[in-house]
Amino acid sequence: MRRSCIVAARRSAVVPRGGAFRALELQDLATPVIHAALADAGIAAAEVGELILGNALGAGGNPARVVALASDLPERVAGLTIDRQCCGGLDAILLGDAMIRAGLHDVVIAGGVESYSRRPLRLRSFADGREPQPYDQPPFTPWPERDPEMSTAAGALAEKLGISREAQEDWAVQSHARALAAMAAMQATEIAPVAGVFTDSFARRLTPQTCARARPLAGTVTTATTAVAADGAAVCILVSDRLVERTARSGPEIVAGTTIGGDPELPGLAPIAAIRSVLTDAGLAPSDIGIAEIMEAFAAQAIACQQGAGLDPDIVNPGGGALARGHPIGASGAINAVRLVHEIQPGQYGLAAIAAAGGLGTALLLRN
Repeated sequence: MRRSCIVAARRSAVVPRGGAFRALELQDLATPVIHAALADAGIAAAEVGELILGNALGAGGNPARVVALASDLPERVAGLTIDRQCCGGLDAILLGDAMIRAGLHDVVIAGGVESYSRRPLRLRSFADGREPQPYDQPPFTPWPERDPEMSTAAGALAEKLGISREAQEDWAVQSHARALAAMAAMQATEIAPVAGVFTDSFARRLTPQTCARARPLAGTVTTATTAVAADGAAVCILVSDRLVERTARSGPEIVAGTTIGGDPELPGLAPIAAIRSVLTDAGLAPSDIGIAEIMEAFAAQAIACQQGAGLDPDIVNPGGGALARGHPIGASGAINAVRLVHEIQPGQYGLAAIAAAGGLGTALLLRN
């Protein structure tokens, strides 16, 4: 069986909806990131076999093809866009790894791109001739009573597990503090300038006093403990072990990865099963993980995953998480992977995990 490793990983800054990226199309967000990653890897565009991008809010079509053409990749690179909502960016990497293991390609670019600012308006039509009605969240289950709005699901999760508002606020305060402390390092190594922006603009000096004034959304979940909608892009350059041996390129190896479905009413729990699965596949215990990037769509969800998977909280999101950046849905999993590639140390195992609406959880395990 062939193996793949990640020889370069780059992302844009993450900018809240309506901010500095508000006028950019998806290809404008992704192309500079792809060019930076290829330059880091020392790989020519002609070597790329496929481009796979997660995207959840676009108007259909195939944004990855548009990005491939805009990025001056060879015309033979068809581009593949996938939509697994929040899991999409991480699932794109797993799919790229599978292609390389199957011998289809030696080089795959995989990640995600999302623009909340430029997302199309959605209208639901009716067979009885009623006027179309706008909607924001599509159905994620066939049962409306088991298809909660995401903040409602996070509130139910916090109540079920006894995660207090104070614990959620402590997590959020720490996320912002860690992000600010790591910003210079991220600018130097992982953030590719896009439209002159190379700073995660939402990170700030969040305090318990500010959190106490935050507006409640559902139960103990508030605006301070919920990631804001955002724009951004991230990609990893995956290459086969055969190419690594031939060119002396190096990077973390993809050891295992999976996506697992769980309870759609408590989607924040789904990554726990995915994490356990990849650890079992690799014959590892949670204590063997040296660094982890866990999605922070909500502080309650991040806490639930950290505790449920048995991970040391000190190794989780050392550079802050989505609470301090924002949540560009289809790109968020790929952003976690990029962060992991830049944080993992020689000899370490690293883990990235994310939940998605409908009760989905994806986990990726790397070894450096």
